[in-house]
Amino acid sequence: MINALSYFCIGLGIIFWFWGTFPLLGDRSVLFKLHGLTVADTLGSMSIIVGLLLKIPSEWPLLILALISLAMWNTMLGYVLAYCSSSKESHDR
Repeated sequence: MINALSYFCIGLGIIFWFWGTFPLLGDRSVLFKLHGLTVADTLGSMSIIVGLLLKIPSEWPLLILALISLAMWNTMLGYVLAYCSSSKESHDR
């Protein structure tokens, strides 16, 4: 049962990766595409790490650290991208 759940999480993560990649071909703005890609990649990567956590529980400290690092890195990157994409006038305040 745990093995099947592990493979399900890993498969779901791969689906999220592809789901975030396909909208890059659309006509939307670059920031919209980048937002969709980063959200889908984050969810996909986290799902894969959870699947690995179920598969090899002896490595839980390293995998939990990977989950926390992934969540923090992508959150900070989102704030940096939002700041960089905002107008010059808002930076001067």
